Amino acid sequence: MDDWPLGERFPSTSGEVRWARLGPEAGAGPGGLRPVVLCHGTPFSSYVWRTVARALARDRTVLVWDMPGYGRSEQAPGQDVSLAAQGRVLAELLAHWRLSGGPLAGPYAEPLVVAHDFGGATALRAHLLHGARYAALALVDPVALAPWGSPFFRLVAEHAAVFEELPPALHGALVREYVASASSAGLPAATLDRLVEPWLGARGQAAFYRQIAQADQRHTDEVQERYGEIAIPALVCWGADDTWIPVAKGRELASRVPGARLELIAGAGHLVQEDAPAQLTAVLLDFVREQDRRDEAGRD
Repeated sequence: MDDWPLGERFPSTSGEVRWARLGPEAGAGPGGLRPVVLCHGTPFSSYVWRTVARALARDRTVLVWDMPGYGRSEQAPGQDVSLAAQGRVLAELLAHWRLSGGPLAGPYAEPLVVAHDFGGATALRAHLLHGARYAALALVDPVALAPWGSPFFRLVAEHAAVFEELPPALHGALVREYVASASSAGLPAATLDRLVEPWLGARGQAAFYRQIAQADQRHTDEVQERYGEIAIPALVCWGADDTWIPVAKGRELASRVPGARLELIAGAGHLVQEDAPAQLTAVLLDFVREQDRRDEAGRD
């Protein structure tokens, strides 16, 4: 994991979170550019954001983190890794980083948040239920609208205890095929190995089925009817070839968030960051630079 070190630790209410800061210190970039917070989904980790994060970090602070139960963050028996917990943890992290209205970046501390898959539901819950303040929000193939969960996902959720007892080799093959199915272009073997690795071994295998068992649609049902309250600039990005969550959900979500723009990424499946990193980075750079221009106009 040395290719993506998360050297910082935060003791959240759902276990230790590993995180990292890339780029210049907040407020130190040209014009005091706002920091960006990147949120990953399931069954992934912040590693999927590595290309986008490094591009954005050329002129601003970028904060990445592994959700409790994922990646390099704590995995523990009985751990609450539900979407309710993840939304709460994001709000805790923003306070720890002194963002969401804090003094870290002077008058421009409210971050730009970019969130994928379960990270989308996490960011939406933190904003709508926990009062987390963002300058703008970009949602990339997010879990946000019912119904969600593939037939495989639902099968595992209903029988998590049974799947947890699979022989390690069979479990590893299952996870590998599942993660690979998020890409329409196909993942390089090394990338697939890196994404699967946190779910291997006794601890990782238990953690994999734990997070699926706790994936409850009620956690998006609680906020779904409130998307019309979002009053910040919003972008919805979607892989045009997403087989996990259909593009129709992207169109519906964009119609529910006032002023949201929908950007379809050609040739990309659900794991847009891996299938079309250059295209996604270009779209996100345009979005954050729009906020930079708004901030510059506000200073004049």
